[in-house]
Amino acid sequence: MNKKSIQYGLLALICAAIAFGVWKYRTPSVGAGDPVPDFQVTTMDGASIKLSDLRGKYVLLHFWGSWCGPCRKESPHLVELYRKYHEKGFEILSVAIDVNTRAWQTAIINDRMAWPYHAMEPYDFGGPVSKQFNIKSIPATFLINPQGVIMGVNLIPEYLDKMLAEKLGK
Repeated sequence: MNKKSIQYGLLALICAAIAFGVWKYRTPSVGAGDPVPDFQVTTMDGASIKLSDLRGKYVLLHFWGSWCGPCRKESPHLVELYRKYHEKGFEILSVAIDVNTRAWQTAIINDRMAWPYHAMEPYDFGGPVSKQFNIKSIPATFLINPQGVIMGVNLIPEYLDKMLAEKLGK
């Protein structure tokens, strides 16, 4: 082996280590097949709710922010899913990673996010629920089955629709 080959090999190894570190840092702490950890939040109307209070339903745990363009682009799809499947046993619990309460509340109204479970963590990804799930970027979603087991993470709305249609009917 010549010196150049060793240098390229070391460079490739360093790049792979950095990529793995970034992937590991951004990977949620739980995934499909894992039981979802319970937590308690205070909703926009001041009520307190535990995730486990929603057992028996399919639940989408939704991390988002009023300032997040991709999150706001995803909102109409989630609104449609909620309208389509709520009466059949589907619920959404949204946790906003936000620093501006007024912007958060305005986004919920403007985006017609009709579900009742909205909470906000004003800690820039340092809130207790964000830390519990290792949320480092948004939007982030977890589809949870009625038994409290995660069915999927960061599923696109079209796939969420397909999964919910299979489980709850069209």
